[in-house]
Amino acid sequence: MTPLTLHRREYLLAGGGSTRRLATAVRAGTLVRVRSGVYADGAAWEAAAPEARIVARSRALALTSALPPVVSHESAAAAHGLGLFRPDEARVHIIAPVERPGAASAVVRHRGDLPDDEVVEVGGLRVTSLARTVADVARTATFEQAVVIADAALRAQFVPGPGVYDADGAEEFRQTVFGIVRRSAHGQSRAKRVLAFADGRAQLPGESVSRVRLRQLGFRSPELQTPIPGPGMTMYYVDFGLEDAQAWGEFDGAIKYIGGRIVDGRSGAQIFDDEKRREDWIRGTTQRPFARWGWPHIGTTIDLGNRLAAFGIVAPR
Repeated sequence: MTPLTLHRREYLLAGGGSTRRLATAVRAGTLVRVRSGVYADGAAWEAAAPEARIVARSRALALTSALPPVVSHESAAAAHGLGLFRPDEARVHIIAPVERPGAASAVVRHRGDLPDDEVVEVGGLRVTSLARTVADVARTATFEQAVVIADAALRAQFVPGPGVYDADGAEEFRQTVFGIVRRSAHGQSRAKRVLAFADGRAQLPGESVSRVRLRQLGFRSPELQTPIPGPGMTMYYVDFGLEDAQAWGEFDGAIKYIGGRIVDGRSGAQIFDDEKRREDWIRGTTQRPFARWGWPHIGTTIDLGNRLAAFGIVAPR
């Protein structure tokens, strides 16, 4: 994730600008007002990932705060480099002591005290540690949002390479996170469900959401990143082995809606070279159907069920 460059108002004015020119640039979209007195390039802002914009808002808050805040929850997850699902891009989550006064616009203030070992510095920001971040999100976010972040945290630490997963390390991390969760009176059951479901072998937010939808459809826990021998010394890895339907499935983030139509973001030649031969090999050698889906198909359980049915794959009753 490439960080956005932030510009202080006084710097822009010192470079020959004026208050009127800044206002005109903001109206024209060439500048974006990230926070009072802090701006970013408009084109860069539009092109940035949601996570990068969230981190930029967190940095802007730190730049304009008398005391550096401790960024938390999904804002901290973005700072840690974790992918998010349906994030709140407009507000920054922080944790502040109960006795610390004041409130700031576009800030979600969570009251509480943080042990020193649950605060780290990432990219110049003070943020909650990875374990504390996962614990806070697991207690408070939707199931899908929390699973995306928990999966990503496990993947970052315990998936050193293709087909490798440190299950013991992942379980130890879960126990650490739940130890933090138990200190709160709220959200323990919710967090326990998230942590039990989390799996670092899901490689993308879309794969994490797909796992949730597959479970809702009635599939038992699919095999993740299943290895399938390819031609020669090649090893293919398939996102989902749907054993109870004797089928394969993959999430493809390049499939999206543009202008109301489902399109694939790659060129036709890339699709053929990178995917078709691979899929034909897998189908031919395993004699199983192979379904591919993207963001348009995981908005609801029904959406994914219809997509799978189009490939002759039906969830067990």
